[in-house]
Amino acid sequence: MATMTAAQRREQARAEYDAFIRGCPTNQLLGRLSDKWVSLVVAALSHGGPLRYSDLGRKIAGVSPKMLTQTLRSLERDGILVRTVTPSVPVRVDYALTPLGRSLALLLTAVKDWAETHIDEVHAARERYDGENGAQHD
Repeated sequence: MATMTAAQRREQARAEYDAFIRGCPTNQLLGRLSDKWVSLVVAALSHGGPLRYSDLGRKIAGVSPKMLTQTLRSLERDGILVRTVTPSVPVRVDYALTPLGRSLALLLTAVKDWAETHIDEVHAARERYDGENGAQHD
């Protein structure tokens, strides 16, 4: 039996990733990235420079402080954004996308833009569906 180096084992595991398998790390990552708050935080940070917590809270309508904090922490943990603390009175905390986060922002911003562009078509399709099926959905 041939012995593999650690790098070869990592490469083999990477080639075997399958997001359709529930226990696969890529499935778990897709679950996190599909969260609407993640998409909105990443999109907000992609338009310009770093933002403070309060700026993000104002920009993202409807996000609770608890959910914003959880989202920011998970994105920082995943290497999508960086949190910078500037000692001052009061302390200043800024959030910015990392290079990994900027690559993700291209995709998530495209989805956000698609939703903004096509919402009227989606509403029309829902109305047709509900009219034909007598169903009422969100």
